[in-house]
Parts: sequence; C-alpha cells; structure tokens
Amino acid sequence: MAIDTDTAPATPVAVQAPQDDRLSGRAKLVLFVLCAAQFMVALDFSVLNVALPVLGDDLGLSRSALQWAVTAFALPSGGFLLLFGRIADLYGRKKLFLTGLALFGAASLLATLAWDPASFLTGRALQGLGAAVIVPTGMSLLTTTFPEGPQRDRALGISGTLLSLGFTVGMVLGGVMTDTLGWRSTMGLLAVASVIVLALAPGLLPESRTPDRPRLDVPGAITVTGALLALIYSLSTAAQRGFGGADVWGTLVVGLALLAAFVAVESKATAPLVSLPMLKRRTVAWGNLGGLVTFSMMSTVIFVLTLYLQEILGLSSFRTGLVFGVQGVMSVLAGSYAAKVIGRFGARRTLIGSLFGQGLLTAALLAIGSGSGALLATVFVSLASMCHLGAIISYGLTVTSGVPDEEQGLATGLVTTTQQVGITIGIPLLGVLATTQADLFHGVRTVLLVDAVILVAAAALVAVGLGRRKA
Repeated sequence: MAIDTDTAPATPVAVQAPQDDRLSGRAKLVLFVLCAAQFMVALDFSVLNVALPVLGDDLGLSRSALQWAVTAFALPSGGFLLLFGRIADLYGRKKLFLTGLALFGAASLLATLAWDPASFLTGRALQGLGAAVIVPTGMSLLTTTFPEGPQRDRALGISGTLLSLGFTVGMVLGGVMTDTLGWRSTMGLLAVASVIVLALAPGLLPESRTPDRPRLDVPGAITVTGALLALIYSLSTAAQRGFGGADVWGTLVVGLALLAAFVAVESKATAPLVSLPMLKRRTVAWGNLGGLVTFSMMSTVIFVLTLYLQEILGLSSFRTGLVFGVQGVMSVLAGSYAAKVIGRFGARRTLIGSLFGQGLLTAALLAIGSGSGALLATVFVSLASMCHLGAIISYGLTVTSGVPDEEQGLATGLVTTTQQVGITIGIPLLGVLATTQADLFHGVRTVLLVDAVILVAAAALVAVGLGRRKA
C-alpha cells in the first residue's frame, strides 16, 4: 500500500503484528466507518422490498414494474463498479469514497422527495452510482488498511456480517417505517445515514493509491461498463415484459459483444482494468462464481417471499419485516461463528458447504402452502441465510487472499462487482417466473425450485474448480 502523505498525513492504521488479530482503537474506528458505509448500501438494497406494494400504489407502478425500484439502483451500481474501483486505485481511494458518500446522500434526498415514477427512479439510479463508488473504494481501503492474516480475516468477517445484516435489518426497518411513517421515510433514513458517515470519514481514513499510478485503461473501462449495463438492462427488461422483445435480445447481444471486446482489449492492454492472469487463478475465478450464485439466489428468494407473504398470505409490511428480522438475527449468529468455521475447515470447504446448505434449505421452502406457511418461511429462509453469510465471507477471503496491495483494488473490484451483479441479475432472471404468471403461488414455487437447483449445481462446480487445495 502506498500512503499519500500529501493529502493524508495519518499513519497507516494496522500497526499490530500480522499474527495478532487484536485491533487498536483507531483501527476499530476506521473499521466502523467503512462497515457503516457498506451497511448503508446493503440497507438500500432491501429497505424498499417490503414497501414495494405501497410504493407502487403511491407512484403508479404496476406489479411487473416494481422490480425497477430495485433494478434502477442495481443497474449503475453493478455497471460502474470496476471502473470506479480502478479510478480509486490510481487517483486516491479516500477522495473517491467521500465523493460517493456525498452523491449517495443527495440522491437519497431526491428519492425521498420524489413526485412521480421518473423522479423516484432517477434518485434510485443516482444512489446506485454513489454505491458504485462507495463499495469498491471502501473494500479497497479495508484490505489495504488491515494486513493479510488474522486482522484482515476478522475485518472481512465483521464486514460480511454487517453486509448480510444490512439486507435483513432493511427488511425490518422497511416494514416498520412504511407502516408508521410511509415509504418515503426509508429513503430519508439513508440520506441521514450518509451525512453521519460523511462527517466521520475524513478525519479517520488514510489516503492510499497504487504507487506507480499507471494510465487508466479507457477502452477497457468503456467496454466492460457498457457490457454490464447492457446485460443488466436486458435481464431487467425481461423481468417486466418477458424475453420476446427485440430490445431485450438486442441489448443482450450488445452486452455479450462488448464483453468479448473487453476480453480482447484487456489481453493487449499495458495497464488492464482487469488482470486476465488474475482471472486465471482458480481462487479468483471459482470464488467469484460462488459469490455470484449466493448473492443472486438469496436476493431472489427474499424478493419472491416478500410477494408471497404480502400478496398471497396477506401479511402487513410490518409483519413481513418481522419475518426477515428473524433472518437477520440468525445472520448475526452465523457471523459470530463464521471465522471459527473458516479457521477450522478453510475458506474453500466453507464456501462449498455453504452453497450446498443454502440450496437444500431453499428447496425446503417448497413446503409452504397457499393458505399458510409464514412460520415455515421464517425458519427455512433464516437457516438458508446463515449458509448464505458463510458463503459471503468465505468467497471474499478466497478471492482476495494472496493478492498484493497494489492489485487489491482489482481484486476487491471483482468481489464487489460479483456482489452487485449477483444481486441485480437474480430478481430479473428468476423473478420473471413469478411476476409474469397468473398464478403467483405457482410462480413462487417454480422460482424456489430453480433457485435451489442452481445453488446445488454451483456448489458442485466450485468444488471441482477449486480442487482439494485450500483457498
């Protein structure tokens, strides 16, 4: 890590010996700020979920269009992650992190005050752009501040726990706030949270960037950003209108073509945005596959269960939030044991076992009925979430272990891109099976079955890809 002493005279935080996992007081404050920002972004992904039916009635969004309240955020947050992660490596992670926080706060205020679907979705899109800055810069600051070993493992474990907790706490807060204060309060909460984090961050975070500051890979940035935007748009549009539209297939073809062009550009670039040799590492390639699957499949389950609980069982936003509140408690419990499990079995085995467990418990959700099933849904989604958290932490450790500081922005950019793209594609890719069918209950069961099959298949592929060597 290269500390920019011109803009940040603060000394590096991690001063303990690498074999000691104890953190200094200042290191704990730095970890708090970084985790608070990640928690805030995770909260944004879920806080609206239980408010979607109410929001749709208020702004005039149909059921099939509700997913755009989520996708409008996820589209830019997934599409621009790699670009901003690399810009932060070159020009300063702290500077870009603070810029992202400011943009996120302003966008949250716009979404709070939205007067029609266009203004609301604009606010959500700008929130996503801010998140695309916050997430990779925050992760890079974390991995360059805390040395590889017990300290980084502990920091990533805490970050992963709060990330998962942010999703589930968002469901609870969304339910309570929607029932008591209205759905706009959920966006107002994010505006306030961003102001608090922005006030604390400048005095605590050290500036860092790569030491040699190579030129930005502009062709690579254009092709990969265009590819991600086109692919995510294609899948999101398919969720609303199905796969029969010319624009769906057109943007899908464009996305795939740009992705191929990106690979060609990166193979010849002197300072590539994504290091192809890094992608050839088994831990990076197969670890990211595991992360992509666990995020996309869990976000899909939460989305369809929200529809099931409210539109089929008739639960209120508050009671629906309580269901996912139990899930949050179980996630915290899993987070307290995740580091011990990984320490005993290794990140590779933990990732494989977590994916497999998440798949089996998702399959168990098929036991829900059209007239009852809230208790079964609560139990099995909570247990599946515990496995999901294990997969989150273990895939992050798998991908970033062994990567030098000057490439941490690239590695964590891949990790966070996987996270955001996974969250983005799951709902439009599988959610369409539920939202476009006349029988919503049959559609929910279909999604759960496909979801479980994908998870089990991914666990098998990751097991074969990583082999027996510990990640």
